[in-house]
Amino acid sequence: MRLTEQQIMQIKAVVSAELGSQATVTLFGSRQRDDVRGGDIDLLVSCDKDITRPALVAARLEAKIMQLIGIQKIDVLLQAPNLQQSTIHQIAAKGITL
Repeated sequence: MRLTEQQIMQIKAVVSAELGSQATVTLFGSRQRDDVRGGDIDLLVSCDKDITRPALVAARLEAKIMQLIGIQKIDVLLQAPNLQQSTIHQIAAKGITL
């Protein structure tokens, strides 16, 4: 996994502050592989409560994480009871839980 312990703690703190301590974060995509260079940070953020205005929540999470860990391409995929799931959610769920 190509995230530092500090970056992991910062990401989890941002998610917890936005969505509560029950929210989980899963790293998926190229950053979970040590044998690949570059790539953006793909995060699946799962919450057991409904998320209203998911586009705003995802954008806010991306911006706050960037403020802490530096300017990098970050993609946040949200998973909640009220949000439609697609194939990417199944793929992302196989990632590394932070």
